[in-house]
Amino acid sequence: MRLLVLGGTRFLSHAVATEAVTRGHTVTCAARGESGQVPTGAHLVKVDRDADDGLDALTGDFDAVVDVARISFPWVRRAVDTLAGRVGHWTFVSSISVYAEPDKINDELLPPRETEDDMESYGHIKVASENAVREAFPDAFIARAGLLTGPGDLSDRFGYWPARMSQGGQVVTPDADQLTGYLDVRDAATWLVDAAETQLKGTFDVTGPAVPLSNLLREMAAGFDVELVPVAEDVLVKHGVQAWMGPKSLPLWLPESHRLMASRDAGPALAAGLKPRPLADAVEGALAHERAMGLDRERKAGLTAAEEAAVLAAL
Repeated sequence: MRLLVLGGTRFLSHAVATEAVTRGHTVTCAARGESGQVPTGAHLVKVDRDADDGLDALTGDFDAVVDVARISFPWVRRAVDTLAGRVGHWTFVSSISVYAEPDKINDELLPPRETEDDMESYGHIKVASENAVREAFPDAFIARAGLLTGPGDLSDRFGYWPARMSQGGQVVTPDADQLTGYLDVRDAATWLVDAAETQLKGTFDVTGPAVPLSNLLREMAAGFDVELVPVAEDVLVKHGVQAWMGPKSLPLWLPESHRLMASRDAGPALAAGLKPRPLADAVEGALAHERAMGLDRERKAGLTAAEEAAVLAAL
């Protein structure tokens, strides 16, 4: 298979290219080439997706395309316009952020937006991008990614926990039973390459089965010498601890306004071939990545040692 990955140098797109090369496919990665290296065995074509002619360096036909365009509608529109007629199958990686009511479980989508490129418009842009892909490729595979974890993740939303637990002692956790799903990036990549090979079509939420957050954290802690200290949500808020991510936060804990965002139904994706690995394997991969980056680095999410100590002292 001749596979074009629009990206290929970071996280999911790099994992997709790696998986495809491992299977013996001919892999072309289209990227600026500034965020990292493409996998050994893949071919880099340097492109500038901000330019009107930025994809002109891509020549020839491809059996399949995987596009992980993050937040720019023009990138997606330009790609489908440039490559229409030269591609057999199209995969677009969207997001569960397209859903309008993250505190409810339904399929209502946000209104599409095509012009803004800020994070507040992220879900709206993904909706518009999905529409553009379907217009050009009615049999496209739309993969609405949930929380992806593992090697290459720079968000700290999952990796914080095995990193913190590996250091032992008392670990502050949110006393919350909200349903939480996640998926190792390597499993997502495997399924995306499967989909390209089989020309899977349709729209799926790409996540693993959701379990109560407290259960997930207890299972994660099983391999570490730690004492989990569940703290009531109102107490965390009182002490200035934020939900989800950002400074002084506890990752995976969601505010009421987004309480069900991480509990999308994985059933259709599982029935279509998605195979999540055991939690222990996902934790091991995330921890190896965390150690490679440095456990004591400044983080995008989580509590510092001093912040956690202050919460514990106040209980």
